[in-house]
Amino acid sequence: MTSDSSTGVARIDLAALRENLATATRVADGREVIAVVKADAYGHGAATVARALADAHVKRLAVLSIDEAVSLREAGIVAPQILVLSGLHTREDAREVAARGLTPVLHDARGLELASEAAKKLGAPLAVQVEVDTAMARMGVARDEAVELLAHIGDARELDLDGVFTHFSRADETDLGPSLEQLREFRDVLARAGERGVAPRCIHAANSAGLLAGKTLADAFPEATAVRPGIMLYGVRPAAHFDAPLRAVMQVEARVVRVQQVPADTPVGYGATWSTREPSRIATLAIGYADGVACASAGRAQVWLAGRRRPVVGRVSMDYVGVDLGPETADDPVRPGDVAVMFGNAGRDADGIAVEEVASWSDTIPYEPLVRVGARIARQVVGG
Repeated sequence: MTSDSSTGVARIDLAALRENLATATRVADGREVIAVVKADAYGHGAATVARALADAHVKRLAVLSIDEAVSLREAGIVAPQILVLSGLHTREDAREVAARGLTPVLHDARGLELASEAAKKLGAPLAVQVEVDTAMARMGVARDEAVELLAHIGDARELDLDGVFTHFSRADETDLGPSLEQLREFRDVLARAGERGVAPRCIHAANSAGLLAGKTLADAFPEATAVRPGIMLYGVRPAAHFDAPLRAVMQVEARVVRVQQVPADTPVGYGATWSTREPSRIATLAIGYADGVACASAGRAQVWLAGRRRPVVGRVSMDYVGVDLGPETADDPVRPGDVAVMFGNAGRDADGIAVEEVASWSDTIPYEPLVRVGARIARQVVGG
């Protein structure tokens, strides 16, 4: 815990990160791991995570934006490849990726034009990858335009077609039929591009869900040379039905700053939405929605405090939450300065709360609580 009692801490366990990477590498079965560290490594601290992954011999990292990639380079991350998933949109973007040795993803003819122009000015080939849209209508070149774009890149001496990929939209479902259809369409694009002489070195589709889905998808896509895990590296299952030996990398803690003995019928928090039913103790934790605690979790949220789960009561406020401790007993002391675990700790074991459960309290996905941990919560690295 930090020395400032008014702040929380997120412990980032690099030993857990390395174990999850080992799991991803094992499941990848010889395919290269492209580690996704976008959104500040899903809230864990991109530079810290990227450095640990590079030390574990990961050669390819993926981020969303050029700003994220530049931040890694400026932090001294020298991974051979940093893949910029959002692509190129301006000449300034293209000049920056070329100067920094980044690998942009191309989604359309405009991106191709910008990449070619920047590479010619640099006077050296620029490595690029191409995303093919097979389901999401989000990013990526449309299937009926993909072969021509790939052929143009293959013919451009100033560009080096490093890779081609697609992105699963439903691999976290138990029915893998839609994902198999995506692979069929993607393989068709690759086959037709191959007839035009296109031969990318790196071909990938599997995100964390696709990787954990097992041999059904792997066997359907023998062309794959790489996988692209994100959330599983941080110890989180993309869906409840996946069974994998993952360890939570982040543990978020908050300090008890006050304990009050209150009578029955005492309202707690804004709006008097909850009141005690009997004389009880209310602990105030120094954490709130400014730090990522979802307001929508009120009435369902729990914390791990002094060896057991405790209910969060009343509305979540900007800086504080209330916790009902029940009547005081000799074997259940809680005092100011004690630490509550919001999520993490032993993960799915008895004495911890998994981020997947935290997400369920506000009807969202586990990605969201991780990336919403606020800037007031100091990141403390352990297991290095």
